Amino acid sequence: MPENPNPQGKGLRPVLAFLEESRAPALMAQPKQIKQISLELFTSLFVLESDFKFKPVRGNTYWLYQKNGRFWLSPIHPDEWSEDVYGRYIGECELHEDMTWSLEMCEEAAADPQLMASLEQRWESFEEAMEESETVEDALPRYQGQMPFYQRAYAFALAHSLRASMQGSGIQALSYREAQAQLPDDSGADAT
Repeated sequence: MPENPNPQGKGLRPVLAFLEESRAPALMAQPKQIKQISLELFTSLFVLESDFKFKPVRGNTYWLYQKNGRFWLSPIHPDEWSEDVYGRYIGECELHEDMTWSLEMCEEAAADPQLMASLEQRWESFEEAMEESETVEDALPRYQGQMPFYQRAYAFALAHSLRASMQGSGIQALSYREAQAQLPDDSGADAT
């Protein structure tokens, strides 16, 4: 029997099957307003820009670390490593059914002023990019050639899912400011 010519399973058929599988959550995507869309997009891209070389599974929990200025996503809990191996523990991540990521930072990381300033700067750059996009749909990730395979594939699936959510709420063709203007005014909620 001949050896498997594709031992990693990254040939055309597995790639096409993965992309088709990752598009399925968009069929169930719930309408979302711009505040939720922008937060999920920012968090998901932050996680996808970290280093990892495995295929994350929807519904599973992963852990984010920082070492030598880089972020690393791992399926291994921080109690199972020493800090020397993967670096400082940042927080717990989860890949949701709709292909968005959440990040719950640990107390130590959330109390680090340097890390928080870095994240604030990233958020400001992200918002500038959102405001510069003609429509909120245009701000979604396109082909991310600089990303490794899994990060690129999950960015594609994320964009597909968030696009469906924006279509459901009718904001995909609006600018970022126009979509924000549709949010309910919370200023009177505290006045009693």
